[in-house]
Amino acid sequence: MRTPDAGSVHEVFATFLKLGLTSFGGPIAHLGYFRRELVERRKWIGESEFAQLLALCQFLPGPASSQLGFSLGLLRAGWGGAVAAFVAFTLPSALLLLAFAAVLPQVSGAAGEGALHGLKLVALCVVAQGVLGMTRQLCPDAPRMTIATLAAAVILISGHALVQLLAVALGGMAGIAWCRGVQPVPGGGLQLRYGPALGWTLLAVFALLLVGLPLAAHGREGLVAVINAFYQAGALVFGGGHVVLPLLEEAVVAPGWISRDEFLAGYGAAQAVPGPMFTLAAYLGARLPGSEGGIGGASVALAAIFLPGFLLVAGVLPLWQAIAGRPVAARVIAGVNAAVVGLLGAALYDPVWTSAVRGPVDLAIALVGFTLLVAWRVSPLFVVAWCVVASVAGWILLQGV
Repeated sequence: MRTPDAGSVHEVFATFLKLGLTSFGGPIAHLGYFRRELVERRKWIGESEFAQLLALCQFLPGPASSQLGFSLGLLRAGWGGAVAAFVAFTLPSALLLLAFAAVLPQVSGAAGEGALHGLKLVALCVVAQGVLGMTRQLCPDAPRMTIATLAAAVILISGHALVQLLAVALGGMAGIAWCRGVQPVPGGGLQLRYGPALGWTLLAVFALLLVGLPLAAHGREGLVAVINAFYQAGALVFGGGHVVLPLLEEAVVAPGWISRDEFLAGYGAAQAVPGPMFTLAAYLGARLPGSEGGIGGASVALAAIFLPGFLLVAGVLPLWQAIAGRPVAARVIAGVNAAVVGLLGAALYDPVWTSAVRGPVDLAIALVGFTLLVAWRVSPLFVVAWCVVASVAGWILLQGV
């Protein structure tokens, strides 16, 4: 088993910079990219430990894929690795988002729409590969396959983000009854350099900022109000990047900082770049009026929206570590892991499949991309190139351009 300082900060930064430049498709696709690069290829962490981290990040408010990346960097190279993972994964999308927002009108039409749709097909390939690999590792028997299937069915039927949390919780409860043969791993397989005392301190800081910032910003404009608006959005969102959009709209459009048209332009750009959806905050921060805007506003907005999620996951990890080695906890972990497979399986259909596959041509493009990933094990960059080029060609031919 690897120790938490088995890697270097430089290694973490370089790895997550690559992910930040290539992880198209939104938060669900990011999980597939992380798993392929860090579990399969680099073997930083095992399949079970990856699923544990994913389950914790799904339970907590905040950007789940960024919290997962932060946690993986923390386990790999300590606090420096956590910061390196965040910066490297976030910075490319933040910079690309600002640039793309400026040129968005020029990429309209058949070619632009085809390119954007090709990125959805990339997400389909990556998520399908991730679901296949995690099913093999985390659902090796009938009870865990049943938990995964039931979790996927419940999520698909309900269609509500909060039901995902319920399905994972019920999976843990089912694991207690159905996964009695699973043996515990000391410390849950997650090794940290700090203990519960610091964990409680981080959770206290999260709560203090959650309560204190609105009091400090009450009746005031300027930097404190900006920090409060973005911190509240990051602290209160469940269900992924898209769910934060109404909170951000209320935070920046309602007080008149940004027009609705400007907000929607940024939202459109955020869907086309790699990396986390929360980097929409960089666009919004840069567009703030007066001295609060520009690069400084973008930096403040990014830090404020990501901070609560990182405080939560860093605070909870040592508390989870303290109980994960117990026999009952091992069965809970097995059930949770299986439910996470079901969660990703449901996401593979909706929204990934439903938004990407509109007919036989899209399915054929995705099948080729999936085969390149699974059978030939090529770099995701080649799959991105294939899906985008093939999708653009298809759109141009269909529209007779």
